[in-house]
Amino acid sequence: MTASIRLSNLVTRSLSSRAAAHRAMAKSALFADSSASTRLKRYNHHIEKAELLEARALNTAKRSVGGEA
Repeated sequence: MTASIRLSNLVTRSLSSRAAAHRAMAKSALFADSSASTRLKRYNHHIEKAELLEARALNTAKRSVGGEA
């Protein structure tokens, strides 16, 4: 049981780190040397990806403490 909790913590941290990276990419997309529509498209893509990763991290954390999945 302890190993599974440690593994879920690692997965949660990994997902959170990836979400943070996508948020950073979203911010940099706004200042890229591209058209406004391309910048907005890239921004939205990275924000959506970050939100999905954060939802997965939250779900993983809930399962590791015995909450509902």
